[in-house]
Amino acid sequence: MLKGISPLISPDLLAVLARMGHGDEIVLADAHFPGESLNGRVLRADGIRIPDLLTAILPLFELDTYVPHPLVMMAAVEGDRLDPDVERAYMESIRITNPGVAPVERTGRQAFYERTRSAFAVVITGETAKYGNIILKKGVTPTS
Repeated sequence: MLKGISPLISPDLLAVLARMGHGDEIVLADAHFPGESLNGRVLRADGIRIPDLLTAILPLFELDTYVPHPLVMMAAVEGDRLDPDVERAYMESIRITNPGVAPVERTGRQAFYERTRSAFAVVITGETAKYGNIILKKGVTPTS
């Protein structure tokens, strides 16, 4: 265990976060997400909810400020409805370290899957909320 790093962050996740470059994306996926089918670098964070993982990751991870939307979530499929509490909980965790972050961009299911294919990594979590997946785009870490 390291000082100042949440115990929710596994050694493998810490290594992935450190290896990511600016513009790389990481998917925090719900427990039902087909991560293994879409990406070759999949980590497990079973039992951990995404808001808690966001709170653990974002003190270590700079969001991209050069894009309009460094946060992407899946839009509801026709006939489904989103639960606004899911995004609200995520944004509460995100705004702890990123108070001025841009709103979440919503993208269709297939477009979200395509982004997952090119993402640096996918973290399958214990999140059970429907449409509970989120993509984080890494920015440049400040030097001071």
